[in-house]
This record gives sequence, structure tokens and C-alpha cells, in this order.
Amino acid sequence: MTVLLFIGGVLFVAVGIALSIALHEVGHLLPAKLFKVRVTRFMIGFGPTMWSRKKGETEYGIKAIPAGGYVAMIGMYPPNPGDGSVRPSSTGMFQTLATEARSAAHEEVGPEDANRVFYKLPVWKKIIIMLGGPTMNLLIGVVLMAVLLMGFGTAQATTTLGEVNACQVAYGAPVPKDLANCMPTPAAAAGLQPGDKLVSFDGVPVTEWAAFTDHVRASAGKNVPLVYERAGKTVTTSITPVLTARPVIGANGMAEVDSSGTAVTVQAGFLGVGPTSAMVREPASAVLPAVGDSVAQIGGVVLQLPQKIVGIAQAAFSSEPRDPNGPISVVGVGRVAGEVAAMEQVPMSSRVATLLGLLASVNLALFVFNLIPLLPLDGGHVAGALYEGARRQVAKLFKRKDPGPFDIAKLLPLTYVAAVVLMAMGALLIYADIVKPVNLFG
Repeated sequence: MTVLLFIGGVLFVAVGIALSIALHEVGHLLPAKLFKVRVTRFMIGFGPTMWSRKKGETEYGIKAIPAGGYVAMIGMYPPNPGDGSVRPSSTGMFQTLATEARSAAHEEVGPEDANRVFYKLPVWKKIIIMLGGPTMNLLIGVVLMAVLLMGFGTAQATTTLGEVNACQVAYGAPVPKDLANCMPTPAAAAGLQPGDKLVSFDGVPVTEWAAFTDHVRASAGKNVPLVYERAGKTVTTSITPVLTARPVIGANGMAEVDSSGTAVTVQAGFLGVGPTSAMVREPASAVLPAVGDSVAQIGGVVLQLPQKIVGIAQAAFSSEPRDPNGPISVVGVGRVAGEVAAMEQVPMSSRVATLLGLLASVNLALFVFNLIPLLPLDGGHVAGALYEGARRQVAKLFKRKDPGPFDIAKLLPLTYVAAVVLMAMGALLIYADIVKPVNLFG
């Protein structure tokens, strides 16, 4: 049964990612057709075509390698010099690459398509078409996040104790096997038990676990009154938090680590208790802030991508551990999805919620990644359109001749280099996710 659940989780996410890719391309397709650009092909995947059907002037199909997709629009680049639209430039290997790309872009352009080519569009239309794909991923992420937060809720700590540690152990150290001779935690010494509901600490009502934790951390060495409920009865006792090393918790709720991956700690009060958790549904107003937080976190990972990739390479080919907050490939995403689905001790609703959250994160990552202003990503095309608009405005300001469409084909050598780098990074991530996967569940 566990194996079937694992496979089911992988398939769930695989289908979800495939649909996300398809809708990403739909985000390009719809505005292109709206602006009368002739779209010749709408393909999901790369490589040999497994299935296709032509409807109107567009061929729709699925290819063998489910790693992306594309929308083919005629006239993506201006025509070659000699057609009178683009000034000739120097010859050489790079020029040959650009020339061949321009020729391919105009192979299917007929006389009737003179005003249906992409390169002749106004700048704002080009930007809308190229941003359509990432915007679709953002919308998918928002919808999935709304379903997750408003429909399933999020696991939040309650004021009821879920665990009471028996022994005082240095942070990060293993629990001793002989519990009889260890130093008891303040909570164990006070007789607290799992299931006890906290009422007040040091005279302050306990209504939120986070506020209670902050109060405890600030009360080291101080003997304070503690009130809790057990089996419907109110019990009053006293307790003294001990001063010990505790992890520094970041804004994301995770323990902070330094550059070497070691947890950052601070001396603070400690009782030795942990809360139970409950799923609490969030209002609609919580959705966009949650999406914003996720986008910001993903953006931070993207900005540190070169450093993260170096760390992944070091971990993949050595005994160093993987950074759990680093990027993972689709293989890693599938593995995480399978592990989540196979957790039979976790309620099914919680597993489904986690898988939906995983798909939401994938779509938000696609949104952020595709905005990188580097070809062949959508952000690279947007950057080219913005440059075209800027130089036309400068020419207009100085009453110069309109320079015409920007020939983005000149950047193809850089595009090929970037594509090779992206493929190499993807291959490294897949390899690392196979030989040393990220361990998110201990």
C-alpha cells in the first residue's frame, strides 16, 4: 500500500506540473491570438511529436520529453539584411547563427502575413504576450494557495501540550538512552504531561504559542507561576525556565543557519515542552500576503542561485549534507510528493494539502524563474522589448529616425550559452536529487 501511495503522490504532482506547463503556454497563446499574430504550433514538451492535431492555422501537440513546451509564432525576429528591414552587421559564426534563426522565423511567413509577425508588434503587446506565461503560473499559484489556506487551513500550534521532554539535552545533541539518571527538564520536574492545556504563565494568559515561547525565553532563571488545565481541572504550580542554547527562529519560522550550515543559537529560557497542532482555515485576506512571502523566498533563492549550485555540487560529490532550503529538480519534487503521499500516519486531508502546497510552490517558482531577464527565458524577451521601446523613445526625443524593431536574434549566441548553463544546472540538480536527495522529514 505504501508503494502505491508513493507512486500516486508522484503521479499527482507530475500531472499537476504538466498541466501547469500547458497553462503557461496557454498564457502566451491567448494574447498572441488576440493580437492577430499567426501561431503555427502549440507544443507541450520537446523532441519527437507523440500526438498532434491541427485546428485552424495552429497545430496542437504533445512531444516525447515532458520538460517544458513552446508556442511558435511567425516572425519572432526581423528578417535578414537584404530584405531592407535590418541593417547588415559583421559576418562570422555568431552572425551565421542569427542569420539562420531569422530565416527559420520567416519560413512560414507569406505575403498575407505581413502584419501578423511578432517583431512588428508594439512594445506593449510583445510584453503582454511574453508575460502571459509567467502570469498564468502566478494565477495558478494564487488559486492553489487560496484552496490550501481557505479550504484546508494551515497547521498552527495550539496551547495544548503535545510533548514533554524528559531530559535536558544540549541543542542538537542526541537524547541519552538512560533516562533514569538524566537531568529532568523544568516541565518534567513540574509534572506537566502531554494533553495539558496552558492557561497562564507568570500571570499572563496563554492564548498563542509563539507569545508563550517568547515569554519563556525571556524568563530564564526566574521562578514563575504556571496555570494549566488537565482533565477539566485547573492546576496551579510554579516553574523555572533554565538558561540554555536555543535556535534563532527566522521570519519564515525556520531555524536560522550560518554559512557552514550550522544552526545559529542564542542563550534563552527553556522548559522542554512542545505544542499540538491544528488545521486552522485562513481568511481570503491571507492569500495574497502568503503568495508574496513565497515569491520573496523563491526570489532570494534565485538571487543566490550560483552559490546554491556550488553548494549542491559539493554535496553531490562529497559527504557534505544538502541544504534543505536550496533548489531541487522535478525529480526531487516528485520524490517529496511520493514521501508525503506515503505517510499513512498522517491524515489524508493533510497529505492532499501538502501536495497542493507543493504544486503552488512549483508554479510560483516558475513565475519567478521565467522573469529572469535572460534569454531564452520569458524575462529575456521582455528585456529586449523594453530596450526596443527605450531606444525608440530616445530617438523620438532627439528627433532622430525611428531605429525600428530591436533585432533580438543578435543575442542568440548568449542565448545558447545560457541554455547550456541552464541544462547543466538541471542535470546537476537531477543527479543530486538521485544520489543525495534533500531530507525534509528527518
